[in-house]
Amino acid sequence: MAKYKKKRARELQHDKFRDTAGRIFDRVGDRLEGQGKTILYVLGAVVLLAVLVGVYLKWSNRKADEARRALGRAIAIATAPVATASPAPGALAPAYASEKDRAQNAIAEFEKVAAKYGDPYKTEARYFIGANLLYVDREKGMNELAEVSKSSVAEAATLAKFALAQAKEEDGKYDEAAKLFSELASQKSEVVTPEIANLRLAFTYEKQGKKAEAADLLFNIVDAARKAKDADGQPLPESTAAREAGEELQKIDADRYAKLTPEAPPDNGPF
Repeated sequence: MAKYKKKRARELQHDKFRDTAGRIFDRVGDRLEGQGKTILYVLGAVVLLAVLVGVYLKWSNRKADEARRALGRAIAIATAPVATASPAPGALAPAYASEKDRAQNAIAEFEKVAAKYGDPYKTEARYFIGANLLYVDREKGMNELAEVSKSSVAEAATLAKFALAQAKEEDGKYDEAAKLFSELASQKSEVVTPEIANLRLAFTYEKQGKKAEAADLLFNIVDAARKAKDADGQPLPESTAAREAGEELQKIDADRYAKLTPEAPPDNGPF
């Protein structure tokens, strides 16, 4: 009976953490819906929270639980609402006056995590510090992301490289951005998938005037997605990245788009 109580207590703790993370995923998903462009550190928040949920049972000691909670508090600040001129209907009340204001508060919390806990939490916190520094001291943020991208903590390193590539793309450093996106695509990571990395690479090629290279990438993304099957041989639903790739390909090369494998008809069930 004592063993059962201990086991059940762990299960309840896990369920509570999972449910809390789930609510955060829903809120972030609502905020990102309809935005074609990935938001740097909000995406990272969702991915890293998912990673934390996945490894919860492996890190059951008190120190690890404390580190997760501290990182979660910092992430909550990093994803808090920012005041806008025209807030969306039903949006949460803004907690910060600007992205810079929010970033400065988030950095302070992530620095506490990095100073107090070991890996993977220290490196994850450093990733968020770098991403938030882009709003405060862009050059310093890029340097921090570059350092984290070399880390042995795979998830944080991958996200840092992705954030760095996006920042360089935004700054017009297209050659550097393309190199990083290409490296990410070849890593075959589950955190930043080849599909997502190649989509960003295609957009970068477009900005470089490399329309043919961009069209090739976009075509391959969509065609692979439309041909993908599940274990039962049924078509898999297209991802957001694949849909965005299709829309972009149709804009820049309608003839190439017309040569794509036709979309699978929607599965409306037995009725």
